Amino acid sequence: MKILFAGPSLPDAPRLCAGAVEARPPAAHGDVLAAVRAGATAIGIVDGNFEHVAPVWHKEILYALEAGVAVFGAASMGALRAAECDTFGMIGIGAIYEDYASGRRVDDADVALLHGPAELGYPALSLALVNVEATLDRLETLGRLGGKDLERLRTAARALFYKDRTWPAILSGAGLAENRTELIQLILAENVDRKREDALALLAALRDCGTESPAKRGDWRFRATSLWRMAADQPET
Repeated sequence: MKILFAGPSLPDAPRLCAGAVEARPPAAHGDVLAAVRAGATAIGIVDGNFEHVAPVWHKEILYALEAGVAVFGAASMGALRAAECDTFGMIGIGAIYEDYASGRRVDDADVALLHGPAELGYPALSLALVNVEATLDRLETLGRLGGKDLERLRTAARALFYKDRTWPAILSGAGLAENRTELIQLILAENVDRKREDALALLAALRDCGTESPAKRGDWRFRATSLWRMAADQPET
């Protein structure tokens, strides 16, 4: 059994998984452990809950790797956890993971966004900085905006709290609100959804992975500490 945890980065995950992979909502604390106990052979983490509940725990990822389960991460919470756990065998996928793994990107909030509920398809109510910057990079490559305007937009985007980051707010912060309609049309025409791209790459890898896929990496042993036993509801041994 293969399980994918996804939400706003890949709202159509249930349709895309098409029975080959079981799609579940964004991962929270305990969900990876539950997936392993349910018999998962491979797990993909794209999105995760973090504000109102405890996020997916590094230790449950290590538990999965120790059990021989391949664990993939990309796009959002998955990219963060993969950058933190790739030394132990978690498999990171995509440009966002590479940015965190290399140290080019360090702020967890770069992948965060405000969104609506699952029942409505996780509609985005703000912008993830990784997508904003990918879109501005594309506009620069295409020569559609001048260097000064691009730098103002990048600076304004980085200055905004993730829940407040929208194109109108970015344009206002950059002092470009006068041409807002024209600029937003240009931006939307060249929009880059880097999180979705990376999530789709993870889903493809998850589909293709077999029993020979790598899991645990390195010479380490999982330690069932007292905190782990309490969180995992395991008795003392």
